[in-house]
Amino acid sequence: MAGDSRIGILALQGDVREHARVLAGLGADVVLVRRPEELASVDGLVIPGGESSVMDKLARAFGLQQPLRDVIAAGLPVYGTCAGLIMLADRLTDAIEGQQTLGGLDVTVRRNAFGSQVESFETDLDVPAVGAPPVHAVFIRAPLVEQVGPGVETLAALPDGTVVAVRGGNLIGTSFHPEMNGETRFHRLLMGMAQRR
Repeated sequence: MAGDSRIGILALQGDVREHARVLAGLGADVVLVRRPEELASVDGLVIPGGESSVMDKLARAFGLQQPLRDVIAAGLPVYGTCAGLIMLADRLTDAIEGQQTLGGLDVTVRRNAFGSQVESFETDLDVPAVGAPPVHAVFIRAPLVEQVGPGVETLAALPDGTVVAVRGGNLIGTSFHPEMNGETRFHRLLMGMAQRR
């Protein structure tokens, strides 16, 4: 992948370093985004895993909530993992009181759907959009997608049908953490979308 992609990582909280390592390894020019002016300079954005309610509060405190909503609405390619998926969802269940999302992805997401940290798990998923072999997916206090809107494509589901990866327009969301185990194909997908803008 070409190094002319400037990919931002929302660097308020969460596993920023892991995403930066994957993107740099793919040749992206990585920008850590903490201010609106940094957001304006990128061709794509990753919203990492972490704690979605904290991320929401910090985005508002740093004056990033509305700029993020604006770039999402304007078509900036964005990839959200775990808490990032929660941030991109139009609707949440089990949100804490007052929690807001950025929205843009016509899905309903349930926070911490698989239970606490001790109930984290790993599994292999077929994801036709990124090709073979299966994706080894790491789920840590993961959300799940309860409802998928008509304009959103399901990219992956668990054997019981639980949706854990989606794509809608310029937005990709996964319940799991590909950056944790060297899986690069979702980041490649984001970079490809960024280069086609």
